[in-house]
Amino acid sequence: MVTRTYYDPLHQGITLDEKIPEEKMIIKLIDSSPFQRLRKIKQLGPASLTFHGAESSRFSHSLGVFYIARRAYEKLLIIKPKLKEYKGLLFASALLHDIGHGPLSHSSEEMFGLKHEYWSAKIIREHPEIYTCLNNLNSSLSEEVADLIEGKNTTCKLIRTLVSSQLDCDRLDYLMRDSESSGTSLGSIDLERILSTLTIAPDGDLAINPKGLIAVEHYLIVRNLMYKSIYNHRLNEVCNWILEKIIETARQLGPKKIWADKYLSVWLWEMKKLNIKTYLANDDVRTMYHFSRWEEEAPNPLKLLCRSFLNRKLLKAMNIENLNIEFQLEALAIARKLTSEINKDPNIFCGIRHNKIFGYHPYKSGLRLWDGKNLKALEKESLLIERLISPSKTAWLIYPKEIDKLLQNKILNLRNQSISHI
Repeated sequence: MVTRTYYDPLHQGITLDEKIPEEKMIIKLIDSSPFQRLRKIKQLGPASLTFHGAESSRFSHSLGVFYIARRAYEKLLIIKPKLKEYKGLLFASALLHDIGHGPLSHSSEEMFGLKHEYWSAKIIREHPEIYTCLNNLNSSLSEEVADLIEGKNTTCKLIRTLVSSQLDCDRLDYLMRDSESSGTSLGSIDLERILSTLTIAPDGDLAINPKGLIAVEHYLIVRNLMYKSIYNHRLNEVCNWILEKIIETARQLGPKKIWADKYLSVWLWEMKKLNIKTYLANDDVRTMYHFSRWEEEAPNPLKLLCRSFLNRKLLKAMNIENLNIEFQLEALAIARKLTSEINKDPNIFCGIRHNKIFGYHPYKSGLRLWDGKNLKALEKESLLIERLISPSKTAWLIYPKEIDKLLQNKILNLRNQSISHI
């Protein structure tokens, strides 16, 4: 076999050629057990309970990121032929950037208190299938890839920007992929136009030809809309609340009261012993199996929480972002009191989830326009982007559905009081 093609719903055929050393490396990395594990990690975590088609995996996404990175590389190589020496670094970093994700993707970071970037770098440095494959191409490649994913300085800023910035290959893929799988059209971006207008600034970092300004404006607005409508959707916030409470409750109950296999036992009660083998053993399948067992065997409230998640009998969420913090806390106190009155623990079944959505951050890998003569900050040339700099805030009051009508009435009175204080 000389070539291999992955048929992707987003990018169609992604073909790899074994005669090209860097692509031969990518084939071996894809075939490795840590990368194959990503087939069992949902890209959007629990979002499929809201958008039923959101079943795509980190495996598909990672392949897509590699594909976009390769296309960007081919465009920029024409401008700067010296990029050829960084081809392996870019290809490997794009493919492996998410290899350390835990079960249910980003949800596991809050559930278990872990950072996927740390585990991605650790796997790249220490897993023999990964570091051997990388270092066969370049003896220091595993360390270079791990450093890049951890955000450390690299010898080529442009490569790091393509992998991690406000216009990186990761974001370009996930916006399109998540939009398609969720059945929305909000993530439709002009990928061809964006790639065609990528250029290199005098400092060697990524820039955009001014001809691509409208496409990049559209991309940043789309990203903002996707966070508001999908990633921070009301029910997604509820699901993440329940998931966090499941793990918190399981940890409190301890191994004498609930069953867990030898791998999840470490995740729950012996985090200091978490090593690469134990980390990679956990995925969506293992975690969901434990939830199913706990729904049958565990004491309340863990049983009820698992049943709520597995059967989509979710808690309610009310938007209280227009209340000031004093009234938000008063609303929480009301919800806690009503929850106690129906004999449910308010520490588990109600709370407030706050979030900030950053549309654009000019001081964190800010984007620049370069026309061959002048280098300008993107937000200085676009009123649309300037307006995205200020973050928007969300506040969701989470509570049991049994108290919904009574709570709605009490919160309405609270809103009226809040308005009268303005």
